[in-house]
Amino acid sequence: MKPEGIIKSNWNEIVDSFNDMNLSESLLRGIYAYGFEKHSAIQQHDIFPCIKGYDVIPQAQSGTGKIATFAISILQQIELNLKATQALVLAPTEELAQQIQKLVMALGDYMGASCHACIGGTNVHAEVQNLQMEAPHIILGTPGGMFDMLNWRYLSPKYIKIFVLDKADEMLSRGFKDQIYDILKKLNSNTHVVLLSATMPSDVLEVTKTFMRDPIQILVKEEELTLEGICQFYINME
Repeated sequence: MKPEGIIKSNWNEIVDSFNDMNLSESLLRGIYAYGFEKHSAIQQHDIFPCIKGYDVIPQAQSGTGKIATFAISILQQIELNLKATQALVLAPTEELAQQIQKLVMALGDYMGASCHACIGGTNVHAEVQNLQMEAPHIILGTPGGMFDMLNWRYLSPKYIKIFVLDKADEMLSRGFKDQIYDILKKLNSNTHVVLLSATMPSDVLEVTKTFMRDPIQILVKEEELTLEGICQFYINME
């Protein structure tokens, strides 16, 4: 039976709570400390296949908890003792990359995981030194910036095993197709790909068919939005 809020999915294994997902104790501690007490429909459905290494396509609007879904999945899969970049996350804007970084760091607060967002306009030399010396477990950035880092060999794809495209439809509509394809070609063929998109236009479908292997797909109702991290209020003007 599908969780409430799921319209369509080709994955039937449902997990009832964060405690049942075989997550590390330090990650669970971070999840609950952040304030997540009950998972959303997409988290209930998608975290487990992500952790198991399947390629996954969560198709949902903003506010469904999909960012936390891949953040938790990444944190569970990285090897903390390996000082190397193991997860690469693309976002359409630097601002979104920074927001994701904050969430990842908060959820992984008790793990000792390192996460870095590459931001344009900063000291490039210092950025490169940081990547090479620190080798953060998780790196986030825009397609253009991440392609440059890989192309100039400032960032090694050797140990990258998880690649996430957040808001894939928006990135492709902004003209990042060539950079995204070039990045995917530089990664290992067995890299686990997670593609998040609100819509599935032809260019997004082309990416899924070209670079993803039998992906697990989940479609969430718009009514299931959790408005994650958003406070709503009104002011009575009478």
